[in-house]
Amino acid sequence: MSATVQSGFNSILGERAAFFWLGCGAISAGILLHLPMLVHAHHMGDNRLVGMPMDPWMYLGMALIALGVPLSCWGALPKHRTPHGDAAGTSYEAHDSTPLTRWHAGVLVVLTLGLVIDVMKPATLGFVLPGMSREYEISQSKAALLPLIALTGTTIGSFVWGWLADIYGRRVSILLSTILFASTAICGAMPSFFWNLVMCFLMGLSAGGMLPVVYTLLAEVMPPRHRSWVLVLVGGTGLIGGYLAASAAAHAFEPDYGWRVLWLQGFPSALLLLALARLIPESPRFLAEQGRTSELARMRERFGIVPRPKVVAPQDAATAHQRHNGLTAALTIAALSWSFVNFGLLLWLPSDLQQRGYSSELASGILASSALLALPTVALAAWLYSRWSSKWTLVGTVLLTLIGLVGALLPASLLSWPPLLVAVIAILIVGTNGMIAVLLPYTAENYPLGVRGRATGLVAGSSKFGGVAVQGFALVGLIPTLGGAALALLVPMTVSTGLIAWAGRETRGRSLRELEA
Repeated sequence: MSATVQSGFNSILGERAAFFWLGCGAISAGILLHLPMLVHAHHMGDNRLVGMPMDPWMYLGMALIALGVPLSCWGALPKHRTPHGDAAGTSYEAHDSTPLTRWHAGVLVVLTLGLVIDVMKPATLGFVLPGMSREYEISQSKAALLPLIALTGTTIGSFVWGWLADIYGRRVSILLSTILFASTAICGAMPSFFWNLVMCFLMGLSAGGMLPVVYTLLAEVMPPRHRSWVLVLVGGTGLIGGYLAASAAAHAFEPDYGWRVLWLQGFPSALLLLALARLIPESPRFLAEQGRTSELARMRERFGIVPRPKVVAPQDAATAHQRHNGLTAALTIAALSWSFVNFGLLLWLPSDLQQRGYSSELASGILASSALLALPTVALAAWLYSRWSSKWTLVGTVLLTLIGLVGALLPASLLSWPPLLVAVIAILIVGTNGMIAVLLPYTAENYPLGVRGRATGLVAGSSKFGGVAVQGFALVGLIPTLGGAALALLVPMTVSTGLIAWAGRETRGRSLRELEA
């Protein structure tokens, strides 16, 4: 291996980079060894593996993956975690006047791809379940275990990878998540339903960690005057892109190759993310605390990030602590409420519309028409967040969602009028899209570097918990009406609106150093 290439590898991971790439090679070989059996099933014309014994190549592939995952993880972790001299606690940030460069653009592309991957996996569940249920000949209640297990993995992953990002660094956390995500692509080659559950839990665990770390890293490398709109726009684009990618893949590949290919696509997407790894920077203060001065110098050259004097907080410490705890409670409650609206109320909406007498085609048309508002909603949220107020944009989106919930409680006689029903649904969809677009960026801006990953992971995990709870409700046959779900969510949504208004603070255009103080 040439010195130049070796230097490039070291610039990404450090002294043990060769072991990381060796582990990646073993994982890749292990996944490829699963493909002959799938090719054979495809040539048989049914793409079915159920009941087929695993061949020797698959056992060898699983052994290589079992060897490659710990090897690549060990190669990615830094040798030293202790703070390095006087660098510990130093603030690093670009000046407000720093322009966006091609390096910023590269980071935006790669991290948006990471968000698309994060969102794509939960979105793929709906396309996988019908084919999986037919192949394994399982009941609807048993099939519901798959989204329950997978969404549980994404929820736990948000906490785990947020914690890892604070301990080992942002870039390392993203790479570890990507490695685990790639290795669990063999979920699509599992002959039994049980092993699908195991692998899909691990896949969810890995994918769920991307969301909080991406927001955390973006907040730390973007110039203050660009930070707000970049966070919201990248987040919103990733969310919409994930759903579009899942539906496009299902449309293009599932008819010919079956449902399993939708899981296997995680392998090439993870490889693409690894190929672009050199564009992912590390948190500058983490580099300083590890004494990685050469990488820190590159951060200054590429992103304009320099040591900045600390800002002393004039506020009383006890009052600041109280408001900080209030904000954590507000953001967590808001995320939980959003998750129940998104994974529950909106998920049950088609069935509720059909019970009101609408045909399935008309119900789908109403939702599709309302969903067209998602992209302009994200663009408007980004503009308001960066130009008007970050705090009050978040409050406004929560309040808009609350108005939609109140509209859902209107008498059935009124909601039978189609224009009013469409207006209520549109308000809910616009409110929820705007709310999730600004909730996590606002969280990432409000917490100090040492706990930023964990705090964003807490809110991200809370935003997925509703999916776990809703699948649990479905297993016991508890599917409330539109009005019943809206009524149950009124109180927590109202509480979160009030708490954010009281404990939240303005982050628009403010330095992270000032916010950390």
